[in-house]
Amino acid sequence: FSVVISDVWKTTPFMTIIILAGLSTIPREIYKQAMIDGTNFIERFFKVTLPLLKPVLIVALLFRTIDAIRIFDLIYVLTGGGPGGSTTSLSLYAYNYYVTGDFGYGSTVSVIVFLAAGLLSVLYIKFGRFREEVVK
Repeated sequence: FSVVISDVWKTTPFMTIIILAGLSTIPREIYKQAMIDGTNFIERFFKVTLPLLKPVLIVALLFRTIDAIRIFDLIYVLTGGGPGGSTTSLSLYAYNYYVTGDFGYGSTVSVIVFLAAGLLSVLYIKFGRFREEVVK
């Protein structure tokens, strides 16, 4: 559990910079137009900010998910996969096979990690519904 918490704090600044960059690309004029239309802060957040920030949030979520799937270094350094294998990740599992000389199983686990990351990436992009919207 402590490994997961420390991994979150390790990547928080990167996620913050990504989201801040996305927020800085939203034009101020859109907020001014929404205020003229009579929206309050909550409505502006849900109807202006979130829809325009959606691609950035999906990219940030994608980076964070891939980073969480392939975690190796913190677990290896802090616990080595123990006690009793309770903190073993898939990457550490594959590494243990490589160390013992069983390269076939190690490669198989590594390919499974790659396929899982790829599948999650495709799902994020598909459900993110990236499309161009034509303003009429």
